[in-house]
Amino acid sequence: MNILLWILQGLLALLYLSGGAYKVFKYEDLAKQLPSIPTVGWRAFGIVEMVGGLLLFLPALLGSRRELIPLAAMVLAAETFLLAALYGRRSVKLVAANPFGWAVVMAMLVALVAYGRYALLPL
Repeated sequence: MNILLWILQGLLALLYLSGGAYKVFKYEDLAKQLPSIPTVGWRAFGIVEMVGGLLLFLPALLGSRRELIPLAAMVLAAETFLLAALYGRRSVKLVAANPFGWAVVMAMLVALVAYGRYALLPL
């Protein structure tokens, strides 16, 4: 279970870091897709994703504050479920290019990491 969580953490950290950077620096493209979120909102989502992506693996690498990993994963899951709900309101077709499906899958995976890391924390 620990190896699976490490693999998921690494992949999700890369996805959240790249997705967060895209939201911070290329928010114009996203604002066209979902105009209900202002540019400040896109940047806030991006910053949360970038910080959360770093906190998915940095505490374990540094050997301290391991309790930040499940906390970061829970925050990322909540943020991604919120984005999925916002995308779901505007989604018309369920196709591979629809961001709703990808957001739901990522939210479920990061929620699995949050649960797994919380369950594995020493008491």
